[in-house]
Amino acid sequence: MKIIDAHLHLFQEQEAEEMAQGVGHHNSVEHLRQVYGELGIVHGVIMGNHSLEPAFHDYPPDLFHYCIGLDSSLLEEDGVAVPDMLEKVEANLRRRNCCGIKLYPGYNKIWLSAPLYEPIYELAAQYGKPVAVHMGLTSFPQAHLKYCHPLTLDEVAADHPETQFVMCHFGNPFLEAATAVIAKNPNVSADLSGLLEGRVDLTEYFAEQAGYVFQLRTWLAASGSWDRFLFGTDWPIVNLGEYIKFVQNLVPGRFWDAVFYKNAKRVYSLDV
Repeated sequence: MKIIDAHLHLFQEQEAEEMAQGVGHHNSVEHLRQVYGELGIVHGVIMGNHSLEPAFHDYPPDLFHYCIGLDSSLLEEDGVAVPDMLEKVEANLRRRNCCGIKLYPGYNKIWLSAPLYEPIYELAAQYGKPVAVHMGLTSFPQAHLKYCHPLTLDEVAADHPETQFVMCHFGNPFLEAATAVIAKNPNVSADLSGLLEGRVDLTEYFAEQAGYVFQLRTWLAASGSWDRFLFGTDWPIVNLGEYIKFVQNLVPGRFWDAVFYKNAKRVYSLDV
């Protein structure tokens, strides 16, 4: 089975190596190339952080595409967008290995419907590249969940039908709302990254977290949209082999080829 990891991060900080070691890996391109080969992962989509400069996002093209990330790097100290934000975003979108845009509304504390993002949606539609949006729980408490609730994505998806959106993390734990947004809006897909964190004994996990797993399976099936779910890991927070098995336990086997490979290939227009 071929796999595309449609959601990972590649940080340079020492903390990233510590996180990777904590889940049985190393934070390096060389290590990922080796493990990808062992697990059948043929490509990855990096969710960009830290800079809008195209030169900052220099990744091996045979292994990765990337989404240019509008995290805190798009804001000046007073919270105003950097003056050349649109020009830099477009400069990235012109690159063949840039396959989309990533938004972090909960961390930036900006509504998805804010005027700041309107030209971003138009650029994404113009270049035919999707907008991935962090939805659901955040990695630190200073972020605000109200900005990354799935219902905020419903508004902009409805108002921008020509723009493709990817709801990251399936909006977890707001699964009911996430399912409604996906079912209502044909231009919204969802990746299944970041649904657990750290090393796990899957047998124990599925027994101890049976209620949560039941909810995941229930709402995935209820959506009836297996052609719009994408496998992703949120590397480096999980062990890659364990996370593949975790998602295989959530998705019926007849949909594995779509969820693990074909959907990401189509949504992100990947030539892999």
